Amino acid sequence: MSRAELGMLAGMALAFAGYFGGFGAFLLVAALGTVGAFVGYQLDHGTNWREVFAARDRRIR
Repeated sequence: MSRAELGMLAGMALAFAGYFGGFGAFLLVAALGTVGAFVGYQLDHGTNWREVFAARDRRIR
């Protein structure tokens, strides 16, 4: 599936959520879609979790 097709499907899902569920449903679908896209990107490209946690620990200290 190309990125254009995936974008079209995401847009259609947001449109249906906005039309049938109102603005709150639109925001929920958009937020969960963003989280899903982030997780999918991380799974596709791999993540060195040690670097993620090390960066977080440096910010805390």
